[in-house]
Amino acid sequence: MSQAEVVHRRSSMTIRTMASSGRRESDGRMDLRRLLADIPEMKGHAPGKDQEYVNGWGIFALPFESGDVLALRVFPQNDFSPYRALWHRDPSGRWAIYVDGSRLDTSCPRYFGSVCEYTGFASIDVTWVARNSLRIRMTDPSLDWTVTAHSTGVLAFINAVSAQLPLASWRPQTLVRARERLARRLGLGHIQLNGVMPSGHTGRLMPEQMFLIDEARATLNGADLGRPVRLPGNPTIGEFRLPSRGVLVKGGAVWDILDPVEYGRTRAATGEPVDRS
Repeated sequence: MSQAEVVHRRSSMTIRTMASSGRRESDGRMDLRRLLADIPEMKGHAPGKDQEYVNGWGIFALPFESGDVLALRVFPQNDFSPYRALWHRDPSGRWAIYVDGSRLDTSCPRYFGSVCEYTGFASIDVTWVARNSLRIRMTDPSLDWTVTAHSTGVLAFINAVSAQLPLASWRPQTLVRARERLARRLGLGHIQLNGVMPSGHTGRLMPEQMFLIDEARATLNGADLGRPVRLPGNPTIGEFRLPSRGVLVKGGAVWDILDPVEYGRTRAATGEPVDRS
């Protein structure tokens, strides 16, 4: 990506970090705060022609014993503007997506909003309270959610290899399916890494590194959601399958541009990158 393709902005949504002593670290060599907290904001273009993209990190999905499922997306790099999004599926299967960003149609609802009961704006605060632990707070609805991620020897090896693979390795379907089979071995169930989104966009999710979540607590509007669980099947949003257990992911996604006219108009409305060369 050239300097002409990106614009770096001083973040108004910088993820804050807090030192914490006495809190158990899940892996002495792992430091997610260092890996994820300061990813710079960039407005650019997808690596492939006629595509749009996001890059950052998030909690792919985290089911709780209450029947609720939470997910988090933090995407400082994309075609439009940086944003955070909080996803919630209630026990009856209804989805809501809350966005801390400039627009709904340039964030997660762009791809998944059509199958949600509700999409709207909210203030979402993400604070690193230790190297591998974070606290997510949202207002209206009131959410207080703490998460600690960890790795294993096998997963650390997989992450090290995955981080070195070129983007081209996501094009062959055989390699995408191999990654999905590997995810099943990690207990994530039959996850889906590519396909058609509820919006009609054809896309590909590209996790670069994954970290497991077994320790989490959340209260939503004062109700305790209980412990994190591993579901017997995969939760879905529309027809798209999410992980059946908690996992934090660093990586991105690309989608084929569905409507070039709409894409150009929306991108122009959010401001074009400035040539800093």
